[in-house]
Amino acid sequence: MVKIGIVGGTGYTGVELLRILARHPQAELAAVTSRAEAGMRVADMFPSLRGRVDLVFSDPAKAGLERCDLVFFATPNGVAMGQARALLDAGAKVIDLSADFRLKDIAEWEKWYKQKHAAPELVAQAAYGMPEIHRERIKSSALVANPGCYPTAVQLGFLPLLEAGVVDAERLIADAKSGVSGAGRKAEMNILFSEASDNFSAYGVAGHRHLPEIRQGLAAIAGKAVGLTFVPHLTPMIRGIHATLYARITREADFQKLFEDRYRGEPFVDVLPPGRHPDTRSVRASNLCRIAVHRPQGGDTLVVLSVIDNLTKGAAGQAVQNMNLLFGLPETLGLDNLPIVP
Repeated sequence: MVKIGIVGGTGYTGVELLRILARHPQAELAAVTSRAEAGMRVADMFPSLRGRVDLVFSDPAKAGLERCDLVFFATPNGVAMGQARALLDAGAKVIDLSADFRLKDIAEWEKWYKQKHAAPELVAQAAYGMPEIHRERIKSSALVANPGCYPTAVQLGFLPLLEAGVVDAERLIADAKSGVSGAGRKAEMNILFSEASDNFSAYGVAGHRHLPEIRQGLAAIAGKAVGLTFVPHLTPMIRGIHATLYARITREADFQKLFEDRYRGEPFVDVLPPGRHPDTRSVRASNLCRIAVHRPQGGDTLVVLSVIDNLTKGAAGQAVQNMNLLFGLPETLGLDNLPIVP
């Protein structure tokens, strides 16, 4: 059994982690922390966990996290980087669901996240937790930077094309939409029901903080710098990301076969048959990424549709996938639930 602590268990990614780990046959939940809710039963805040999670929220300073085998950080950016070193020194492994260790360029991180990095020496040690690309590196790491939700959908959609070198890497476009849970469990004007419902809007067009993470990942795949236009949108749904990706063809190939061959054997990437259009409901509450490849009117532009659940494959599910790799467990363990419909 893997003894697990979760720092920041009151947000959407925290409760998604609890939902998955509560039925994971090799997970022993030892501590769930929250300064504000210390002493409150987890199941009182999240009745969906009644009978499955028998813990109270504890203060991080008193939770004994150093005695855990693995600690997940489901916290705002800037928290994990201040606590990870002590946990690693104590022998625990760390999976950070925030952005603290994703960007290798510290100056770039500080520019986008508007704070000084507290543990730059750990950034180089962190494995970027996208198993479809970095599986072997993850297996041998003690610190994993879990990817962001938009970066997961976008990178998985572009990956086969950039690896094969069949599209113009300098003119990539990612038009992505997310449900409101991507903004976190907090009260903000734009995600209030009366504001987000029956509405649709773009945001962060001038620059979104997931942009440098996506560019970093795509450049590593392509072996050179890439040009990317990334525009996120807020949609009136709770869960899900739909990324519509555009790339100009520079070399002919059987693009459907290219995707099918690249993802053959990947348990959480489903390449749909030609002509299909994946929707977010088809992956809701699952760790799946569903992808479809289109070439409209036989032209010179490929359109790739990539959908995930932002809280599962885009956060907690991928984190548990990384946990399984860290501890030599079957990669799909605890993650085999089917999507929820309707």
